[in-house]
Amino acid sequence: MRLSKMLFVTLRDDPADAEIPSHKLLLRAGYIRRIGSGIYTYLPLMWRVLQKVSQIVREEMNATGAQECLLPQLQPAELWQESGRWDTYTKAEGIMFSLVDRREQQLGLGPTHEEVITTIARDMIRSYRQLPLHLYQIQTKFRDEIRPRFGLMRGREFIMKDGYSFHVDEVSLKETYQDMYQAYSNMLRRSGLAFRAVEADSGAIGGSGSTEFMVLADAGEDEVLYTPDGKYAANVEKAVSLAVDAVISPFTTYEKRETPGTQTIEQVCQLLNCSPTQVVKNVLYQTVYDNGVTVLFLVSIRGDQEVNEVKLQNELTKLASNYGAKAIISLDVPNAEMQQTWAAKSLPLGYIAPNLGDDYIAARKDLHPQFVRLVDKTAVDLKNFVTGANESGYHVVGANWGEQFELPSLVVDIRKARPGDRAVHDPNQILQTARGIEVGHIFQLGTKYSKAMGAMYTNEQGEENPLFMGCYGVGVSRLAQSAVEQSYDKDGIIWPVAIAPYHAIVTIPNIKDAQQVEIAQKLYTELNKAGVETLLDDRDERAGVKFKDADLIGIPYRIVTGRAINNGKVEVVKRATHESQEIAIEEVVNTLEQWVNEALGV
Repeated sequence: MRLSKMLFVTLRDDPADAEIPSHKLLLRAGYIRRIGSGIYTYLPLMWRVLQKVSQIVREEMNATGAQECLLPQLQPAELWQESGRWDTYTKAEGIMFSLVDRREQQLGLGPTHEEVITTIARDMIRSYRQLPLHLYQIQTKFRDEIRPRFGLMRGREFIMKDGYSFHVDEVSLKETYQDMYQAYSNMLRRSGLAFRAVEADSGAIGGSGSTEFMVLADAGEDEVLYTPDGKYAANVEKAVSLAVDAVISPFTTYEKRETPGTQTIEQVCQLLNCSPTQVVKNVLYQTVYDNGVTVLFLVSIRGDQEVNEVKLQNELTKLASNYGAKAIISLDVPNAEMQQTWAAKSLPLGYIAPNLGDDYIAARKDLHPQFVRLVDKTAVDLKNFVTGANESGYHVVGANWGEQFELPSLVVDIRKARPGDRAVHDPNQILQTARGIEVGHIFQLGTKYSKAMGAMYTNEQGEENPLFMGCYGVGVSRLAQSAVEQSYDKDGIIWPVAIAPYHAIVTIPNIKDAQQVEIAQKLYTELNKAGVETLLDDRDERAGVKFKDADLIGIPYRIVTGRAINNGKVEVVKRATHESQEIAIEEVVNTLEQWVNEALGV
């Protein structure tokens, strides 16, 4: 491709609405253009990158025996209502674009395709002889993001590979899960990215085990906790660890103390001269389930720990059936306005005890009539602890479970793991932190969707059983931008060779010099013939502008037909290192072909 014929416009200044380096660079270098909030056009250079990423993904998926298909973007609401996720996606998380057609039928634009694929399996899979089966697609997806940001990282329209596997049992599912773990690792290595596979929360997708594939980058929205021995890594939402040991309490007898103006743990500890590890703090949460029932949960946790609300939501979702519900619509620490809708009297905020009385709740049909109490494991073994007295301005000290307070029957792990904690697998390993961009996620769904939607198969004995399912996603457009976030410098993008839009760019410093033009065109033709994808910068621009643009767009190798041609050579510059060398014109094609093949592992 000749640059003079391409839709190619670069910007010298960073766009005002771009926040992270990769977003700024993709806009400046003419790869993408914003059309609306979270909506982007992929311009010719970007489309080539996306095609290369897609091809790597496709090759790795096909190598596992997965079959490519294409599923509809427009999905009937009744499929999602069957699975129980319609309210979760349209109300609780609110990420699905939903609409009503001219026949008054509700539809959604697909953020994911579990319901569609399960419907296909229900209609077409009859026997164990058809299993295992693995289908995938590379498709545009939609999410109604509350705050679209970072360009292609968190857009409202994006390209994704999602795959779904079907099995007779969990053993078969785990085999495919491991195949996908390897395939995803291969995809990221082949794309030239540094990454880490981490344990993750399954979120609204559901299922048992799940693994995220994180591209390591400072601008990553996710925090990863890992151990130096390489044996543990997890998203902070999922991570587990051993909390530091609690300090022995200085209080030996139970008594009520006046503690005015101590609504924080820090203030309480300062006044009572104690450690936060000796405090039981009690946090009230208001949960609204998908059937409209509101439940108030009182969570007791050690004073030096934080509640991980993702873990908490998972625990409360398990309890949904107790209240005739399937999913959570909202989970909040209730503010004053929320409290007014159910409180019979003012709460002693900042001074709540584990036995806060049910008389604080007014009678209401849609409200569960009592506090449901949970205790985090960190608070269970505390002796002679400090906690609220259910009276503003007062705490109690020297309290114990089984004496002054009944230990809640629901004991859970809902604390937030953090850097510096000890690892569960080896207490000598201390958790460290890194930032990551989630580009892939694989799930063991089990029978969640097949049971809900009646997707069955007949086994060898003629018995009907629900299909076991797996789900596997890669963000194609997000992966492409992640590569930029991981590899750039002050001059622009540094693409890995495997996904660069072109391998090389031949730059003519002076298009009025016939010899420069002739040699450039010859090299351009021969390089492309040899499989080295090459751009020709034949624009009528100053040499400096061309060099800056070449660096900005990040093409791995730049060939300059400048003064060196008088000696039968051209200058070749490696974008990643700015290393420059003069190479004989007749050796350029073989040299570039070798460099590209080495980079691609051919």
